[in-house]
Amino acid sequence: MDVEKAIALVSAAGIELTDRRRNSNDDGWSVSFANGAALEVHDSGKLSASGNGADAVAKLLALRVESGNS
Repeated sequence: MDVEKAIALVSAAGIELTDRRRNSNDDGWSVSFANGAALEVHDSGKLSASGNGADAVAKLLALRVESGNS
């Protein structure tokens, strides 16, 4: 999934985008949302969610949240 689609799906659920920038490795995007979720969207299409709102974002994007990240 690309970053535009991920942002669109989360935003459509009413969770506001607060930040979007290239990650430190320049191989994807770091995206933050108002519910406290942080989403990593790699150029390869791999996604991972972390932060306080990670569960909600993960459900919207059909992701698994690793323990300790929610």
